[in-house]
Amino acid sequence: MSFHAVDQRLPLVRQAAFGLQHVLIMYTGCITVPLVFGAAAGLDKSTVALLISADLLIAGIITIIQSLGVGKLAGARLPIVCGATFAGLTPMILIAEEYGLQAVYGSMLAGGVVGLALAVPFARLIRFFPPLVTGVVLTVVGISLIGVAAGLIVGNDPTADTFADPGNIMLAGVVVLVAIAFLCLGRGIWTQLGVLLALVIGTLVAIPMGLIDLGDVSGSPWFGITAPFHFGAPEFPITAVVAMSIVMAVVFAESTASMLALGEITGKPLTKGDVARGLVGDALSGVLGGIFNAFVDTIFTQNVGAVATTRVHSRYVTATSGAILIVLGLIPKMGTVVAALPAPVVGGVGIILFSTVAVVGMNTLRKVDLSDRINTTIVAVSVGIGLLPEFAEGMFEHFNSSAQILLGSGITLAAISAFSLNLLFNHTRIGATARAASAPVIAADPVPPTSEEPHVAARA
Repeated sequence: MSFHAVDQRLPLVRQAAFGLQHVLIMYTGCITVPLVFGAAAGLDKSTVALLISADLLIAGIITIIQSLGVGKLAGARLPIVCGATFAGLTPMILIAEEYGLQAVYGSMLAGGVVGLALAVPFARLIRFFPPLVTGVVLTVVGISLIGVAAGLIVGNDPTADTFADPGNIMLAGVVVLVAIAFLCLGRGIWTQLGVLLALVIGTLVAIPMGLIDLGDVSGSPWFGITAPFHFGAPEFPITAVVAMSIVMAVVFAESTASMLALGEITGKPLTKGDVARGLVGDALSGVLGGIFNAFVDTIFTQNVGAVATTRVHSRYVTATSGAILIVLGLIPKMGTVVAALPAPVVGGVGIILFSTVAVVGMNTLRKVDLSDRINTTIVAVSVGIGLLPEFAEGMFEHFNSSAQILLGSGITLAAISAFSLNLLFNHTRIGATARAASAPVIAADPVPPTSEEPHVAARA
């Protein structure tokens, strides 16, 4: 009996290696959200450590649900790795400042419940997410994330002594070259593990450079998990609940594009039911995150890039990643060791993976008739709008918190723009009228000249 590549199990050692590779790729992005939120909320280090443990635990649980599925209820059953989304970061900080941490996690829980109710209706919109829309979103996602990779390599504080350090830039370059060597010149498993090998070799090179800091390992506990509702009984201010419900809708849009991309990458067409179960997984992260003091999860696009790069499509690999994340969440000391990976090394790998996401988006756009001026306009406008916040950071900081949720993410803007314009010009009479008006007019066949016309012309 033959199985689709998505459903095939790999030998245990390979499955563990590929699963670890996925974790190392997404780990920094996953723990950044609790680190930034903890700093903004004024939490002490021990509390931030608990948030990180909860974050990893819930990310692991949701990753397993998305990979293996829970009956007909939840999980897209695709090679998916989930982690904390940045889409919820700004509203969570604003809610914490206005109402306190009990409202943060109460509104997250409520947003998750709203997401559970909206998952099936949202999935019915899948026909409005053709390659024109998903291609735009993935292209913007990939290009936007390159800035994240640059920040890991160069640094984000221009006043720091290590900012734009040539050694860090050269280290990232070495990582890129090693990854290229394995991905392009390797054979079999060596190609598939190229990203992991680049991480390992880059880390070894970083040791004599003094970029490995294991000072926090000894201070990390061996076991740690936050108790449910660690900050007290949840509270549900209406404004906060609406804000986190909007976050959930944004996550749904991003995840839908990622799931459709994975369907194309793996060659497994998705049904509305598959998408709905995947969105239920996202919503569950809100419910569990609200209870266990974690964060709303989304499908990590860097791992979508890893699936495309390595061509390892087994969902059991990402389920293994989920198990590793759970272990890291329950044993903070191990998580601290992984967090010690040098930022330039992770950034070097990120350049390849994030760019791969953009290439997947461009390849998706090849299925679109770009000779059609309306389709070309939709792509150009949506990509431009999506990249605008990336090149003009803080452009919406004077808008109210609800507007910032929608406008602060270029990915969200690209999704809204492409979805709306596609709906307007490809699903209504407006588009048909516009195309008909711009269609070239075919002139009638010229009337053959009479026998007298040549004589007239000659006399002229």
